[in-house]
Parts: sequence; C-alpha cells; structure tokens
Amino acid sequence: MTPHVPRYTTRREFLQRCGNGFGALAFAALLAEENRAAETKVEIDPLAPKKPHFEPKAKRVIFLFMEGGPSHVDLTDPKPELTRRHGQPLPASFGKVITPMGTGGNNLLASKRKFAKYGQCGMDFSDWLPHMAQCADDFTLLRACWADGLNHVGSVSQMNTGSVLAGRPSLGAWALYGLGSENRNLPGFVVFTEGGGQVFGGARVWGTGFMPATYQGTLFRGGKSPVLNLDTPAEVGDQRQKNKLELISELNSLHRRERTGDTQLDARQAAYELAFRMQAHAPEAVDLSQETEKTKEAYGLNRKETMEYGIRCLLARRLIERGVRFVQIYCGAGSQWDAHADIESNHSRMCLRADQPTAALIRDLKQRGLLNDTLVIWGGEFGRTPMTEGTSGRDHNPYGFSMLLAGGGVKGGCIYGATDEFGLYGVEGRVHVHDLHATILHLLGLDHTRLTFRHNGKDERLTDVKGKVIHDIIA
Repeated sequence: MTPHVPRYTTRREFLQRCGNGFGALAFAALLAEENRAAETKVEIDPLAPKKPHFEPKAKRVIFLFMEGGPSHVDLTDPKPELTRRHGQPLPASFGKVITPMGTGGNNLLASKRKFAKYGQCGMDFSDWLPHMAQCADDFTLLRACWADGLNHVGSVSQMNTGSVLAGRPSLGAWALYGLGSENRNLPGFVVFTEGGGQVFGGARVWGTGFMPATYQGTLFRGGKSPVLNLDTPAEVGDQRQKNKLELISELNSLHRRERTGDTQLDARQAAYELAFRMQAHAPEAVDLSQETEKTKEAYGLNRKETMEYGIRCLLARRLIERGVRFVQIYCGAGSQWDAHADIESNHSRMCLRADQPTAALIRDLKQRGLLNDTLVIWGGEFGRTPMTEGTSGRDHNPYGFSMLLAGGGVKGGCIYGATDEFGLYGVEGRVHVHDLHATILHLLGLDHTRLTFRHNGKDERLTDVKGKVIHDIIA
C-alpha cells in the first residue's frame, strides 16, 4: 500500500503545516526572504521620486563648472596688498608653497583688472565679469574654499566626487540616488561639455563608482541634436521599436534572475527604456526654436564667443523646467581656464565666453520663478596663485579660492570667508570641498551623514567621514 504523501502547492503552505520547531524557524526565514524580495521589487525602479530627509530649499541643481581653475584674485577677490607688492617675493612667513610647477618661488603678480563693488551687498567683481556683477545680490560668494588636490585630474575628481581618487559616485549621482527623478521621460542627471576638449577624468567624474550605473550622468551635446540617434529610423517604426524593447526586457529579466548583482544590466535595460521614452519627449525639450529671439540674444546665441556655452545654459534651463534633477556644464572642457602663461589672454577669452550666458541663466530662472528652488553653482576645481608662473601666468591654488552660489535657498548678497592679504590661503570661514558638498545636499533636503550606500561592508557617503553644513549662508 502506498503511504499517503501530502501535496503542497507552495513552500509557504508546506512550512505552515510543519508546526513549531524547525518548521517555524524555516517559515520565519521564508517570510524574511519574501519581504526582501518585495523590497527588491520596489527598488527595480531606482529612479522613482523619493522623499528627502527634511523639507528641501532646492529641488534641482545646475553646476556651471569652469574647468581648469578660474583666478579668484582676478575675478572676485581683489587684493590691494598684492598690487602694492607686485614683483616682490612672497614673504618668508608664508613658508614653502607647494604647487604643481614648483614650490611657489616666483614673485607676486598684481592683477591688471579693475574691481568695483556691485549690488546693495557691495560684492566685488572685476571688469572681466560685467554681466555676472549685475547679479551680485543673487549670489553667495564663498571666498575661502579649499581642496586637497594639486593637479587637474585629482582636483576635478574631488570637486565632482568628493575624492581625489577616481572611482567614487559623483555629486549628481548622489543627488539622483537620494531623491530620484521628477521626469521619467528624460534623464535625471544630464552633463554638457563645452569648448571641444575632454574633461579631465572623463566620464568617471559624472559616473556612479560603486553605485548602480543607473544614477550616472547622461552626456548631451550642444547644437541642433543634443542627443545622438534619438529618432527612430523610418523603416523600423514606433511599434516595431516598442516590440523590440519588450523582448529585450523579457530576455534581460530571465538573465537577471541568476545575476541579481549585475547593476550594469539593470542600467542598460533602464537606458533602453528611457531612450524609447525620450524619442517622444526629448525633441521638444531641446528644441530652442520655441525660445524668443530676445531670450536667445540674452544668452548670447547671436555671438560667436558666447554661442556654444549660451546654448548649453539655455538647454539647462529647459531641462530643469521639465524635471531634470541635476545638470552640469563643463565650460572650457580640457582645462581651458588653466592660465599657466599669459593669464590676461586666457581669462579674457574664457570670461567673455562664460559671463553673459551665466548672468542670463540667473535672470531667466529668476523671472520664471525657478531660482528660488534651483541651486546654481559657478566655479572650478581650484583657484590660481598670487605668484607668477613664468612672467605672466598663475599656477594652481587649492589653498584658498572662490565659488559662487545662487538661488536654491542660499542668501543673496552674502560674502562668506576671506583669504589672506595676497589671496593664497583661506584664513576665515574656510570651506572644504566636503563642506560644500554637505551644504549642497542639505539644500536638497538630504543629510549628508544619512545619505549612505552600502559597499564592501561599509556605509559609504559623498563626504566620507567629514564635511559640515555651512548654515551661515542658508536663507
């Protein structure tokens, strides 16, 4: 006689009938496993909007990155003592200053620029930035920023990822990871390069490091076709394209079942799906023909010197209007602000390129009611020395330099911190890159100590184990 063997349709039913002891233990483990699976299922959509840790002042960020290192002592931090001591050696009391091209032994170099105070706040700007000067009361000026890197690769990496060593998630990736995307038909993090060069560090400085690749920046171009291959070929058609993506999704899902840790596959599938949605929505987002001639003129699209950067600034405004969380523009990609020789020629050219479109962006956001909750950041990876390199250039200066912030909950017309009498070191209100990042995340409603990602048994964060929020600049 064949003994009766109970039949169970699921593991859950089997374990429920096992009673106490081992069965109860196994049942509890199964429930935990199913709960984890449910949580994982929710996380399949990693770009879904997420609640911030607290009420944010900024919903989005536009980072205008002047790659190569703009000279604060020629732009926003006038030094009369530097002018008086032009040609003299740096006083011995400053000690040996380590710079990439030597040990700071050259003589002091006075700025040839004319400075004036602008706005009700009396913020200093040189005649290289006449348009941005008119926005003085919208800016917070950080005058004593400092960083750890001496060269471009490490410093660009730190300003973007928090570390001079490559391989960590970028600021934009952290913002997207913490808050998700407001528009599922456009990337949540968009990057533009400008100037024809390659950004030092390449795509790693807008990448995700150890995070899922889904959060990385999407590179757009300028001109009439910011996104390559966006249009579906006529011989394919929308329905065929949709069917193709559905099949790819099914195959990827089968593949993923045995490879749950393959974030590259998740990112690739999400990219396919986003690209399909972008075919319907991105053309309108990047169509500058919808803008008035007055707006185009304000951004400098009618001038050769400002057209390329102006297009990207105008596209940035259009993208954040449509829910893109983080937009970054590398002005002078390939370290074109790097004035080791003839700073007058270099910065005259670069400021002419960047000044008018930057000011137009600030004014445009303001008149549209977007500046209040859009944080705009302007600056590079470091500043430049008050001593000469050669006869007319300046070397890298990570010891004390300026950054400008506007909108997004910062105080307008605020001047924070100070450098020494020559502009070499920050001496009051010093702001390290970690402090800047902590403050940016805070304005987005994120506590930098709580925004963590588990990696190799450690809760990693953008600011490592450092960083403090600069509350004095927050409105």
